[in-house]
Amino acid sequence: MIPTPYELRHALHSYPELAFEEIKTTQLLESSIDEIARFYQVDLKIYKPLSTGLVVEYSYGENNDEYILFRADIDALNIKEQTDIKFKSKNEYMHACGHDVHTSILYGLLLDVVKNRIKMNIIFLFQPAEESKGGAEKIIESKFLDRYNIKKAFALHVTDEYPFGTVATTRGVMFASSMEIIVTFEGEASHLAFPQYSKNALNALRLFLDCLDKIPRDPMIPFIFGIGKVSAGRAINIVPDEAKLEGSVRSVSSEINLEYFQTLKNILEGILLITKVSYKLDRGSFYVEVENDKELYDNYVTVLSQKFDVVDCGMKMTAEDFGFISKKYPSLMCWLGTSKGKKFGLHSPKFLPDDDSIDLGIKLFKTFLEM
Repeated sequence: MIPTPYELRHALHSYPELAFEEIKTTQLLESSIDEIARFYQVDLKIYKPLSTGLVVEYSYGENNDEYILFRADIDALNIKEQTDIKFKSKNEYMHACGHDVHTSILYGLLLDVVKNRIKMNIIFLFQPAEESKGGAEKIIESKFLDRYNIKKAFALHVTDEYPFGTVATTRGVMFASSMEIIVTFEGEASHLAFPQYSKNALNALRLFLDCLDKIPRDPMIPFIFGIGKVSAGRAINIVPDEAKLEGSVRSVSSEINLEYFQTLKNILEGILLITKVSYKLDRGSFYVEVENDKELYDNYVTVLSQKFDVVDCGMKMTAEDFGFISKKYPSLMCWLGTSKGKKFGLHSPKFLPDDDSIDLGIKLFKTFLEM
């Protein structure tokens, strides 16, 4: 039996898997797509350039080697679900960012394309590890897609920020470049009664935070350095010999983030000179900005406006690894509004778009095929 997009969504939502652990997710997708190919007697080539995820090739272009790429992300988050639906997550993880919906939309598009024998060449990318570990970057680095003449690429992201059926996008940079920052200070411990024998790592961290507030910034350029986690110390009566800070830099371009990273290193060198506390400055996940191709945007926004309520959302500080794809191919990405009154936000344990959001997404993707 070929699962419907709704049935696929329920199965994925019930058994979410983290980045590069999407083994059952990949198996379910492969078996379902194999069944589609057999039932409709269509040659769908399925590839696995990475350990998880799929690239599905549909070739039906007569005397044409050009391809269109559609991408959906398949990984989940380390969040415990707080809903009461029948297909609620059965483990400690959750599709709290709607990737189960994205995957079901792309699967639904594939099913529609096969049923109607659409005469186009299409790559369906079911991409792992969007939330962390840079799955899109690893797909690009594998050079697997280089075998295809991909002329344009499309993606969407559901959100309850906008009303159900709204399509939000913008011309140029849509999502920020994001860089994770981890700073570890390493000093020397001593009893609190003898601080003269210590090198206080917590004090070095405090000095670092004070310096961050004094870095000059251009208020006209979107920029955030948010700190999500700070830890220090081992016991109540010991001077901390280790302190750690974890945060994320977000800006309009990866170049700005890299410049800021160097600024942080310069500051840390000064703190080392003053406090004698050593440091380690590490970079975690680094996503480039998602940039919508201006020509694609201009060509499609009028067509989209005939079928959806389209709004120009401007640039968002949200990060998305589709940026690596947008750097390689002319691309267009959109928000797809799912709110019917309630708003929980992405990465909330209560975020849960209705199933009919899948129908909207398929309609949106089919619109991209019409030009």
